[in-house]
Amino acid sequence: MTITTQATPRPAAQLANLSPAEQLRAGRLGRRLPQLATGLVLYGVSMAMMVRSGLGLDPWDVLHYGVATWLPLTFGGVVIATGVVVLLLWIPLRQMPGLGTVANAVVIGLATDAALALLVTSEGLAVRSAMLAGGIVLNGLATALYIGAQLGPGPRDGLMTGLVRRTGWSVRVVRTSIELGVVATGWLLGGVVGIGTIAYALAIGPLVQMMLPRLVVELPDPDRAS
Repeated sequence: MTITTQATPRPAAQLANLSPAEQLRAGRLGRRLPQLATGLVLYGVSMAMMVRSGLGLDPWDVLHYGVATWLPLTFGGVVIATGVVVLLLWIPLRQMPGLGTVANAVVIGLATDAALALLVTSEGLAVRSAMLAGGIVLNGLATALYIGAQLGPGPRDGLMTGLVRRTGWSVRVVRTSIELGVVATGWLLGGVVGIGTIAYALAIGPLVQMMLPRLVVELPDPDRAS
């Protein structure tokens, strides 16, 4: 009689709680650095797609767009400037930025401007809707890629987690409060709020939750390595 055994599924890699120095010493940089760079570039492309769709932006981009209408900066330039300002808010929260945090603040803005220079706004609603949907899905993938590289959260992500830690409030309350605040401020400044803003809010969480476990880079176990 032949006995067959079913292989036990390998558990998904987990995000590690690492200091900035530990993030660099954790190994597998040959995989993690390219994944980080790819994620950040694709994130910028996804933002440009949503901008060119003209159907509404994600909460932070509503703010970026609104600020860009008042300052002599490109959209990507405002993204970079906002990232730097948010990083300054990390100081009282005692947050330490990692390599991925600093790269996030700069690379996404540059990638967004480059993509905006290549993409054009279509007159057809079908094309614009497809660009919006593609931008949201690509944003979810890009987020999972750069978070999964385990080289530090983005400035805006770190602001949320820092406030959660310092205030003791739930992630839901802090994130909702931040995003409502930036949407309201951006809208008052002239940012674009639309169906895309709602679609992003509803879709981005499930998309990242679905993709992230597959893209977290498994780090060597320090106990086994020692």
